[in-house]
Amino acid sequence: MLQIRKASERGHADHGWLNSWHTFSFADYYDPKHKGFRSLRVINDDRVQPGMGFNTHPHRDMEIISYVLEGALEHRDSMGNTSVIRPGEVQRMSAGTGITHSEFNHSKSELVHFLQIWILPSTNGLTPGYEQKFFADEEKKGVLRLIASSDGRNGSVTMHQDANLYSALVEGGEEIAYTIPAGRHVWLHVAQGTVVVNGYKLSAGDGLAATEEQQLLIAGDTKAEVLLFDLA
Repeated sequence: MLQIRKASERGHADHGWLNSWHTFSFADYYDPKHKGFRSLRVINDDRVQPGMGFNTHPHRDMEIISYVLEGALEHRDSMGNTSVIRPGEVQRMSAGTGITHSEFNHSKSELVHFLQIWILPSTNGLTPGYEQKFFADEEKKGVLRLIASSDGRNGSVTMHQDANLYSALVEGGEEIAYTIPAGRHVWLHVAQGTVVVNGYKLSAGDGLAATEEQQLLIAGDTKAEVLLFDLA
């Protein structure tokens, strides 16, 4: 079964400095039909104005992945980590027993556009952790490149959950086939551009849930970027 979640149907909050779209219920946006998918709890599609950002705030018992599409995101946390995340980089922060962090647009002149992803951990009360890795575009062109997994295989960042996160860059005329393992579930998020998945045309911000399906065929319509979550 395939279910489409159109970008325009998502929750929306415009705070001036922050323009945010919520695939699933988050903060003041609540939709009982869209509270998450399997262990995937949040996909926030955020655009932050130059020099602005999220002041220090707490988290616990969550796997948090930041994925920058445009610009640069500055990160600081209570574990002592400071970094700037740019396109191609994946940051994983395990909140565990509790952390605080802040995120700001690193630029004083350019917008930053990024996805903040929350995945429920398999176990609560973990020791907080942090990881950041770079994946070149060449690794993702026309293929699904594993960027996060439970065991860190193929150089991916490590999540504390039975989940695999892939990224792919596709162009018009290219097609990627993904065979869904038995008993698994897939959420596909179109980060940029337009694709056709099993005959459905999807644009930036659209999502697709696949349950009891055997395969997804992802065809490039325009130059596009997709994230694919393989979930227990």
